Amino acid sequence: QVTLWLKKIYGNQPVPEYEVNANTVDILYELAECNEARDRDVSLLIEDMKEKATEYEAEANYLQDLLSESLGLSLSSLSSEGTSYLDVLADSAMILETKDTSLASLFCAINDMTSELYATESKNREIKLELSNISENLSAKLMWEKQLMEELKKAQELMEIEKARDESKSQNLEFLKMKSEDLQTRIKAAEEQLAARELDPSLTHKSLVSLSE
Repeated sequence: QVTLWLKKIYGNQPVPEYEVNANTVDILYELAECNEARDRDVSLLIEDMKEKATEYEAEANYLQDLLSESLGLSLSSLSSEGTSYLDVLADSAMILETKDTSLASLFCAINDMTSELYATESKNREIKLELSNISENLSAKLMWEKQLMEELKKAQELMEIEKARDESKSQNLEFLKMKSEDLQTRIKAAEEQLAARELDPSLTHKSLVSLSE
């Protein structure tokens, strides 16, 4: 079956050589099945189009005979204006996708298209309103984010100021601590010096103040 299909595909040309094994045969068999199925579908489509063409031709002949017998009109006897109107009518029917050019079909198609237009416009309004709401919410969020960033910046600046103050206090505290230790050392040294000189306690500043009072 695969060999016959390949000969059918290549016709008078020789079939290219290929490695014959179970895998290649299976692949070619699937291709043959798909190709034949597609050919069948195309044949059915062609037959359907031929039938429709025959129907359209019969209907066109009928309408032409009807115009000729009833009104004595033909395409060749129409004025340029009449031909133009006829073309517009045919184009309208094609655009509206009606089965014929009767008023009922045209009006139904126009009503359907008008309904679709109104539905589309309504949907567009809804989308526009939704986009407007989203835009407003986005603007509000952006404004809120901006305020948060400003507050954060202020908080960081205050933290830097407080940090600088804490460092200054720490430095002052360290200076006072060192100064206190230095004074204590000097006081101890002075007391030791006075003790070495055997200072009379009655001559101390405190004793002299008491004596004066």
